[in-house]
Amino acid sequence: MLTNKQKQFLRSESHHIKPIFQVGKDGVNENMVTQISEALEKRELIKVSILQNCVEDKHVVAEQISAGTEAEVVQIIGNTIILYKESTDHKEIKLP
Repeated sequence: MLTNKQKQFLRSESHHIKPIFQVGKDGVNENMVTQISEALEKRELIKVSILQNCVEDKHVVAEQISAGTEAEVVQIIGNTIILYKESTDHKEIKLP
């Protein structure tokens, strides 16, 4: 689990990042979880955008992705989810 201080740090780090995944009307699927997991391994910190036509609640979507990828949900802002997972090979972010 991330502390509040770590979440605050990650929020500031994620400020300039653009969402690289979008969840649409089909919701979260196995393939998407795999791709997000690979992206987290490379980047550690990513944003996922939830489109207007997504029928599921953003908190449910965040929970599904986080459970599938074993990542931490840093924050949900509007329709954007910020995810963090410590990389095993590409560790770049130093948490406070």
